[in-house]
Amino acid sequence: MSVTETVRNTHSPMANPELAQVEVSGMTRSSFILRGALAAGAVYGTTAVTPFVSHALGASTSGNAGDVEILNFALTLEYLESDFYNAKGPTVGLSGLAQSYAKLFGEEEQAHVVALTETIKTLGGTPVTKPTFSFPVTSQSSFLALASVLENTGVGAYNGAGPSLSSKKVLAAAGSIVQIEARHAAAIDLLIGQSPTPNQGFDRPLTKAQVLAKADPLIKA
Repeated sequence: MSVTETVRNTHSPMANPELAQVEVSGMTRSSFILRGALAAGAVYGTTAVTPFVSHALGASTSGNAGDVEILNFALTLEYLESDFYNAKGPTVGLSGLAQSYAKLFGEEEQAHVVALTETIKTLGGTPVTKPTFSFPVTSQSSFLALASVLENTGVGAYNGAGPSLSSKKVLAAAGSIVQIEARHAAAIDLLIGQSPTPNQGFDRPLTKAQVLAKADPLIKA
């Protein structure tokens, strides 16, 4: 059963229904966590992603092995964002500033893919295989709406994963990426007439228990 069908059958409210329709086809743990993060964001909103990811990665092993697992999750997220801009973007007839942003952001997301891949190898790990994705957008307006949600979801995911990193150098590198994700989100939010800081200066994540109660049943295995 799909996330959308599960939500419909349980009459659960959805903060970001676009996320429920994003498909991530992959069998790795990183893909599973990403699907969970998207499910959490679909039901409760992007502020729910931080505690979900924190919980999912909380049992990671310490040291390089734990950092590699976390970076592979980040790499899976960057695969998604890069694919969204670079593969999906050219198919929906973007124009003007939307087209310019998609090109620039796609290049930057791909740069994140390269950087994370090399870092994982440096730590002695194996970069996770790229999943396949499907995005429910057919126009510039739907593309920008999903771009906003994906970028804000990315910020929440990095914020959730960061505290579990052992290496200060790796944490600093992840911090340099999440700042770019946040700038992408703000630029797109302004373009579509939304506030880039909707929570009065602070993200207000829900508790892990609140998020998991809603998100766990919606995660596609």
